[in-house]
Amino acid sequence: MPTLVLKRGAMARARVCKQHCWPKFSIVKGKMSALWDLGNVLTKLYEEYNTKTPKRLKIVDGYLLYILLTGVIQFLYCCLVGTFPFNSFLSGFISSVGSFILAVCLRIQTNPRNKKEFSGLSPERAFADFIFAHVILHLVVMNFIG
Repeated sequence: MPTLVLKRGAMARARVCKQHCWPKFSIVKGKMSALWDLGNVLTKLYEEYNTKTPKRLKIVDGYLLYILLTGVIQFLYCCLVGTFPFNSFLSGFISSVGSFILAVCLRIQTNPRNKKEFSGLSPERAFADFIFAHVILHLVVMNFIG
């Protein structure tokens, strides 16, 4: 008779463990599935970007990444070291943000999918406007440094 009690107790413990342990496994399985789906989405995004994006826009995107990283490095430097020449930090950061905004405008204006919104604007004209705005931006930044 005591063996039946042990068997029942072992089976009850197994049922309890199965009930409490199984949801944890399904949560981990769900997270892995979500990571797998995220990987699939990023792979598809990368493949479509490489096949459907013109080379001009890829160059502008590279410039945008460079400007973004420059701004992040300046901000981290400010947080870690300090802002002793505050005008210098502010000028550099404003230059990064302004350059990023101007490059986004250039990308929007030269994108072939936005042709009907900018029908009277050629890509050469958009680039000339970009250069002119950059000159004005950097004159203001140099003036602000002092």
